[in-house]
Amino acid sequence: MGDKKGRFLSLPVLLVISLMGFVYYTTVFVFIEDWLGLSTSLGFLNYLIFSWVAFMSLLSFFVAVIKDPGGVPTYFALDWENPPKHGVTSRYCDKCSTYKPPRSHHCRVCKRCVLKMDHHCVWISNCVGYGNYKPFIIFILHAATGSIYSTVIFVSSILQKDHDFSRTSRKLFYVLCGFVMISLSLTIGTLLGWHIYLLTHNMTTIEYREAVRAMWLARKSGQKYRHHFDLGVYKNLSQILGPNMFKWLCPMALGHLKNGTEFPISND
Repeated sequence: MGDKKGRFLSLPVLLVISLMGFVYYTTVFVFIEDWLGLSTSLGFLNYLIFSWVAFMSLLSFFVAVIKDPGGVPTYFALDWENPPKHGVTSRYCDKCSTYKPPRSHHCRVCKRCVLKMDHHCVWISNCVGYGNYKPFIIFILHAATGSIYSTVIFVSSILQKDHDFSRTSRKLFYVLCGFVMISLSLTIGTLLGWHIYLLTHNMTTIEYREAVRAMWLARKSGQKYRHHFDLGVYKNLSQILGPNMFKWLCPMALGHLKNGTEFPISND
């Protein structure tokens, strides 16, 4: 997986941190200040709300980068006496020359099998898997919220206050900011919607791709497809975010995670 400190020195991670700093600075010290003024009660309130969203984005991003998504334990072995049900079996990895638990996949970048692998994310210089999926989701949630919030502040500042765009540099600055914020809102908002779907169905991106054909065959035969690990929305959320709802949005609350080699299966 590489050294944890080395991940923060990778270009994509540095770009994400720089972009977050750019959006935070322009939103607070340019658009909120210009539109409402930080010295006003409404301006200060927006500053506090946006700062909290930015802080949570940065914190969850750091946790997603640092946290190990999980590798196959050295003690893992097939239980031949109690074979898994519903066809959910352990598979042999030719690259690692060992068996891997259900929902695990080999990452060509990390050069190992990752527990409940979703995908390798270049922007966190790490795999998204069993151990860091929760902080990744929380990061996407706050990043999308912050991007949309920033876009609303930007548009409000443009529409509700007269600006002098006679200088080309000022005009280009506002065009750049608008392009960045709207692009981030659309991109991260779409990503959030996708992962909310996966989260509520207890699926990974890889599992969804594998299930596409099964879904098609089920619809063709007039049946309803249900993922093996789909336990219902609340149980799915509890499995990933934890049993305590008050800790669902805490990226460091990962005490509910076990060894990542076994998962409950739907009875349907």
